[in-house]
Amino acid sequence: MADRLYTSSEADEILSALRFETKLEKATLARMAFALSLSKAGDEVPDSPNFSGGEMKRPTFFAEDEAFIRTLLSYTYKRPDLTEDELFSNRSLTKNHIDHGALLLNELFQACGRSGDGLIAQLVKEVDLSSRRESSGQGLDIFIGRTLLQKDDLIVELNNTAKHANSHLAIMGKPGVGKTQFLLKLLADIRVQSNYQTNFIYFDYKGDVVDNERFLEISKAQSYRLLQSGQSLPINPFILPSYDEQTINVSAREKAESFASINSKLGVVQKGALTEAIRAGYAKRADSTTPYPDFQDILDIAAATYEEDSKKDDSLIEVLRDLSDFDLFWKHGSSTPPIEKLSNRTLLIDVHAMPVLKELVAYLVIERIYKEMASMPDSPISDGRRTIRTILVIDEAHNYLSQKNIFLQRIIREGRSKGVAVFFASQSPNDYQQDFFNFQELLEFAYIFQCEGVSTGSVQKILGCSSKTAKDLQTEIARQEPWQVISRSNNKSEEFVKFTAEAFYKNY
Repeated sequence: MADRLYTSSEADEILSALRFETKLEKATLARMAFALSLSKAGDEVPDSPNFSGGEMKRPTFFAEDEAFIRTLLSYTYKRPDLTEDELFSNRSLTKNHIDHGALLLNELFQACGRSGDGLIAQLVKEVDLSSRRESSGQGLDIFIGRTLLQKDDLIVELNNTAKHANSHLAIMGKPGVGKTQFLLKLLADIRVQSNYQTNFIYFDYKGDVVDNERFLEISKAQSYRLLQSGQSLPINPFILPSYDEQTINVSAREKAESFASINSKLGVVQKGALTEAIRAGYAKRADSTTPYPDFQDILDIAAATYEEDSKKDDSLIEVLRDLSDFDLFWKHGSSTPPIEKLSNRTLLIDVHAMPVLKELVAYLVIERIYKEMASMPDSPISDGRRTIRTILVIDEAHNYLSQKNIFLQRIIREGRSKGVAVFFASQSPNDYQQDFFNFQELLEFAYIFQCEGVSTGSVQKILGCSSKTAKDLQTEIARQEPWQVISRSNNKSEEFVKFTAEAFYKNY
């Protein structure tokens, strides 16, 4: 059993230089390099045949985490029987990841303007450096309010797989009845109870949540105010899990369909032009360290094609120009690299100031979340509790539910096993009656505040009650006081329960 290894000379130079800039020990930097490489390269890390660098002793590198690091490597390489030489030696997987990760660290260091503090800040976004294990089915038991008559506490076991088919949730009610405060209470409780390991991405359509400093503090959410203060999302919608021809072609067609589903002016010709421009954008960046285009690339290529064909600018060029000029997403040349993984980030995306493109921005981010979700292993379960990794939160969802977002539909259908949930906030149960997708049957939790003009059919499907009960509830729903809610009952002998909802501001 080897008790030491020797890094490559290049890795040793990088780690030594970064030690000076960050004031961190080389072993700490080596662990950071290892984690970064494992998360980026996985089992495709290149071999490192150079052993002329610095010495790294086994106890210094592993500290108290040898079993954990062995488990990470076994999981990544799908090998439960790693040999000692594969674990820690001059030809080990650990050495390969340290050497490769050092190169990645140097790239980040250069991209951050050779700032040690900037490097650490970016690493916090890229990799969880504290070596936290993913919580295995931590219980999320959320206090949501008290029943109207008996004043009994109501607790929702959000991730209890024995009781609930999924964790998708909808809150419905007209403005001013308390639904946003109720939603913020749920999210804050989830963040705190999960020890901040359950994340969320929140689309704020009204701009009121982004101004709630207390909520941002409690939830530890990073806010982005689009079209305000020059902020843009450090997200590139064109990042893919791989860049082979088939993956690029499929993604290009999906992007074109996304644009067309949001903008009815984009017809078959525009979809074809956009597909070809996206393919060309990937070809343009194929040999770079960032092998994905940005919207400026796609606009330039599409505009050049139009000019060659003597075509006038149309709705496609207009949309691409807006996406590029408004600086909504990451561009090449940005001072910081784009976020590589969204599912481990908690973001509040304020789109209320945007006159157009709200739904398209959400669509593109949702697509990224789905692509990440599809590549995840199933989330762990312990004692019947499934880990919820991230929650997609769509406020003012009535503006969005009619859009045929195939990625949102896939998240709702497939998200349960991956630990991904969707929370909607909208104005009425009627919003979920869409011919192309059965939202009602796939929403496990539904909370109806005061609404007007609610149909019997939508109430019946949302609550799962009888048609007679739904008809009786129509008038009650319209006459509810603020903070009063009707929802499904946990008691099988009752079709619904009435309660007074808890508010964020009362709890935090």
